[in-house]
Amino acid sequence: MRTRLLPLLIVLLAGVLLALGLPLAASLAAAQQQRVVVDRIDDTVRFAAIAQFVGASGESGESEERQSVLQLQLNRYWSTYGIKAGVFRRDRSVMARSPEGWSLPRPHERWVSGVPGEHGRAFDEALSGRRSQDPPQVWPWQRGKRLIVASPVVRDGDVVAVVLTDSPTDGLRSRILEGWLLIAAGEAAAMLLAVGAAVRLTGWVLLPVRVLDAATHDIATGRLNSRVAAAGGPPELRRLARSFNEMADNVEQVLEQQRAFVADASHQLRNPLAALLLRIELLALELPEDNEEIASVRTEGKRLTQVLDDLLDLALAEHASATLELIDIGELAAERVASWRPVADAKGVRLTGPNTAVSAWCDPIGLSSALDAVIDNALKFTPGGEEVTVSVGARGRVCTVVVADRGPGLTDEELSRVGDRFWRSGRHQNVKGSGLGLSISRALLSAGGGTIAYDHHPPRGLKVTVSVPRTAC
Repeated sequence: MRTRLLPLLIVLLAGVLLALGLPLAASLAAAQQQRVVVDRIDDTVRFAAIAQFVGASGESGESEERQSVLQLQLNRYWSTYGIKAGVFRRDRSVMARSPEGWSLPRPHERWVSGVPGEHGRAFDEALSGRRSQDPPQVWPWQRGKRLIVASPVVRDGDVVAVVLTDSPTDGLRSRILEGWLLIAAGEAAAMLLAVGAAVRLTGWVLLPVRVLDAATHDIATGRLNSRVAAAGGPPELRRLARSFNEMADNVEQVLEQQRAFVADASHQLRNPLAALLLRIELLALELPEDNEEIASVRTEGKRLTQVLDDLLDLALAEHASATLELIDIGELAAERVASWRPVADAKGVRLTGPNTAVSAWCDPIGLSSALDAVIDNALKFTPGGEEVTVSVGARGRVCTVVVADRGPGLTDEELSRVGDRFWRSGRHQNVKGSGLGLSISRALLSAGGGTIAYDHHPPRGLKVTVSVPRTAC
């Protein structure tokens, strides 16, 4: 869940930061350009104040002197700042300019791709009696971009000339880019902080979920005493943890009652059943030896005794706690094979054991009992002349004991039910058994963290895989 929730939070945070950062970057660029434009306007107004007396009626010498002053100011302006500046009359003739040779484009040259050039547009706006409007925004990637500002020269209420400045934008673009880099650094730092906060937040929110998932897995695998410590996370998840613990307590109590009932019922029925079988044997002494009814009653009585014994074993297996030890699984499996070999020889079945040494953690008594049940089941359904193999191996963090037979096997539907209590295949009802042996094996293995699985054994037969952990739980 964290791998899905964390990217979603990061994407949302990145979207918020971009939504804030882009307008901020645009605002910074506009502010930087506005500062430059204000400076250029001040410069053009100053030049216009000098130019308004050039060519005015009066002494020609005074007019020429003012024009010389204007030209000197423009030359200094160009040499100091590298900004082109000029004063142009209404007919676009030059009053004064710097550098020499710079002039306005002719009217027919002011249109590029149907859009008037910036010089001509600024000049026309100033002729109308107002300074030129703010020039288009300059962006850092616009190399060679110029900044054009114009102001009118007004004399006696009439516009007689226009002061025009043509500024390079290298410095402006550099300042904008530096500001953007600062914004990007701030955004990156904020993003890192936001990611760190998101990681902590998701960890805080999902910690009870992970603990709850682990406890659920433990209960599903037979560790019914597992509980959730409701110590962290949002209040809703803490309430869920408490509810889960209450549910687990109720489930454990119900299962404990069920086990106690099965154990008590099995134990209480043994004595009356034993007495009943004894009376049947006494009754059989007074009847012919080949009486079929007595033989049938005796067989069913023994079968009922076996069912009660298995029920008691199952109740004890589900209730008992495992004592885990680090043992050689290959040696233990070889011992169980040796114990069952006389039974296999009597039936004419070849029983082969493992010769591999693999260490793992398990309850030796529980694993021995589980292997006994599995090997007994394999020998029971394997016809004479066939083979039952027991092999031991290691796969990752588990050790496996595989018991494979050459019996009739099971169908896919039967494989999904094998191991259920009292379940027996309809094709094998005539085979002795209670249908509890594999259920007992599963309960014994679960107590020690082991599992049991069933599969086909081509071309025919059943393969049972018993797995136990190689590391301590």
